[in-house]
Amino acid sequence: MIDKNAIFKIQTQAEFEALALEVFRFQFKNNRVYRSFCDLLYKHPTDIKTVIDIPFLPIQFFKTRDILSTKNEVKTTFTSSGTTGSETSKHHVTDLDIYEQSFNKGFEYFYGAIEDYVVLGLLPSYLERKGSSLIYMVDAMISKSKHHESGFYLDNISELKDTLIKLDSEGKKILLIGVSFALLDLVEMHQFNLKNTIIMETGGMKGRRKELIREELHKQLKTGFGVNNIHSEYGMTELLSQGYSQGNGTFKCPNWMRILTRDTEDALTINTNGKAGGINVIDLANINSCSFIATQDLGRVDSDGSFEVIGRFDNSDIRGCNLMVL
Repeated sequence: MIDKNAIFKIQTQAEFEALALEVFRFQFKNNRVYRSFCDLLYKHPTDIKTVIDIPFLPIQFFKTRDILSTKNEVKTTFTSSGTTGSETSKHHVTDLDIYEQSFNKGFEYFYGAIEDYVVLGLLPSYLERKGSSLIYMVDAMISKSKHHESGFYLDNISELKDTLIKLDSEGKKILLIGVSFALLDLVEMHQFNLKNTIIMETGGMKGRRKELIREELHKQLKTGFGVNNIHSEYGMTELLSQGYSQGNGTFKCPNWMRILTRDTEDALTINTNGKAGGINVIDLANINSCSFIATQDLGRVDSDGSFEVIGRFDNSDIRGCNLMVL
């Protein structure tokens, strides 16, 4: 059994690689679906010498199979929003403490203690359904915040406008995390000049507005909120960790998460030259499901491990967080 706390103590690349290989061996042995997938590729632990040798499970399996590497009781199941008539992804979570450690430590790594922020959640499309991992995360952040003004907003946009102006003018540190269409609704209602607020979009128009490329979305939001940068979160139902962008669309990961890209013509070949390709995610917080996932996103990874999302594969359903098509 792998010590879950070791995941969040990773400091070096060597430590990440060693634990990733250990997690692969654990999941090969204990995850029936992943084992079958590896068997189909004739990949055995004896064949896996480095991280780039590890097979990445196509994310679509979360729609059709129970992806579990443990027999422990499922505490909750996160589900994707999906599109009308499409099958949703299901991420069974047996240990919510891992998820909470992941998002708390991940946020703190990039932004500092969540307790210091007033957390304002503008996530109407997520609040209107059950099973959202994003709502779980933001709700926990609101609870952890030491400011009584923290909370969710659904249709009460006018109240949010007044709260935001008041708190920002008082010099309080604010995190406004919102779905793209709702943030646009807010700046169409009122033009701001914020000095102490982080605006973090989680992507997605949810059918409420025309999809925009990231540059256009961020331009409108920067003008509307009067800020220099729009922050972004890269997460999805199938992951228990998040990447963050503090501007310009370049994301960084916490130490227990890494992004690779695969060749668009050969899904089993990992790019090593900065070439754009399909995004593969290693999320060691997914120890009880699958830590090695081939997503439907297209992206590019820089030499320092940061990455950008540049679109999605054709014919893939558009959903989830921060998936904007070029």
